[in-house]
Amino acid sequence: MCLLFVAHQSIPGYRLVVAANRDEFHARPSAAAHYWEDAPRVLAGRDLEGRGTWLGLSNAGRFASVTNVRAGHVVKRGPRSRGLIVTDFLTGSARATEFAAALARDAQAYDGFNLLAWDGSDLVWSTNRGAARRALPHGHYTLSNAELDTPWPKSLRLRAACERVLAQPARDPVAALLEILRDATRAADAELPDTGVGYARESALSSIFIEAGGYGTRASTVVMVERNGRARFHERRFDANGQVEGDSAFEFQLAALAA
Repeated sequence: MCLLFVAHQSIPGYRLVVAANRDEFHARPSAAAHYWEDAPRVLAGRDLEGRGTWLGLSNAGRFASVTNVRAGHVVKRGPRSRGLIVTDFLTGSARATEFAAALARDAQAYDGFNLLAWDGSDLVWSTNRGAARRALPHGHYTLSNAELDTPWPKSLRLRAACERVLAQPARDPVAALLEILRDATRAADAELPDTGVGYARESALSSIFIEAGGYGTRASTVVMVERNGRARFHERRFDANGQVEGDSAFEFQLAALAA
């Protein structure tokens, strides 16, 4: 489970703004955001079990993130980890639309996924759960564990809060967006979706920041790419008690997007 807000070519001075939470079992081994030794242009955390990543940025001006698709209590295991989709895009050179088209041919090799892929110009959403892939016009989007812009309470709450922050240019947006991603407010019972996981889990998963025993928000990430290609990438990690475990912050120039 994950949750993202994305502003694509819609904030003055920025090409891309992303505020995202990664939700996962705390026992699943992961590495903090870093430049990968086997792919030095990639900046991302790493899933040490599947060897892929949930979200990353390359200095070639490519961004991608993947979420799973909630399907009740059904747990499947596809032959490839969904995180490898992000790895393939970040380490490749195909345009986002081309990558999504090629991925569609092999989509059933993975459990249910949503992918957002940005090649420095085009932003594309694709999924292997029925909907057709879409190149997204300039605007604001949310993505969780259903189709793009599904109006779950936490998605609507995240979008509204991020839009308020990004409308205040005098405030440091990175710090403010990280604060929003820490919001553990659960949705009212009457607002809960019914995705087949039962009331207790539906409620536990309804907040932006999740604390549910051995499962919850592992990392919050803010990515901001300016018009001139200057990028900020800030990852904040959390332990099983919801306490900050560490921060990693990077600022660098995306050479492919230099003005």
